[in-house]
Amino acid sequence: MARTDLPDLSRFELQCLRRLWALGDASVKRLQESLEDSPTYSTVRKIVERLEEKGAVRRVGKEGKAWVYRSAVSRPAMMRKEVRRFLDVLFDGSAAPLVSQLAEMDELSLEDLQEVERQLERGRGRKSSGG
Repeated sequence: MARTDLPDLSRFELQCLRRLWALGDASVKRLQESLEDSPTYSTVRKIVERLEEKGAVRRVGKEGKAWVYRSAVSRPAMMRKEVRRFLDVLFDGSAAPLVSQLAEMDELSLEDLQEVERQLERGRGRKSSGG
């Protein structure tokens, strides 16, 4: 699945996908048991079916009679897509207002800002070296 083909996911679909990334491969039952305040088995099964229809998960085998699923999309790619969607919806595509909001909420430490600066420098280094 190409980056541009990443599916749009609901909050709960993303929550299930995040648990699947942590578990690796899992049956619906195992996934349901790993969720905090887990909904019913049938609800989780329906979400996994939707994720499969959207191409976000795939069947990789069986545990007894139960299908075992694995993520079909990478975590970094989905994170980039979701952050971009978040920026577009709430901040007109700009990251600066988000950073300001985080600072106002005391959610951004000096260490966080230093890490952002390091990431920006690495990005500049890759661009100037042609990568």
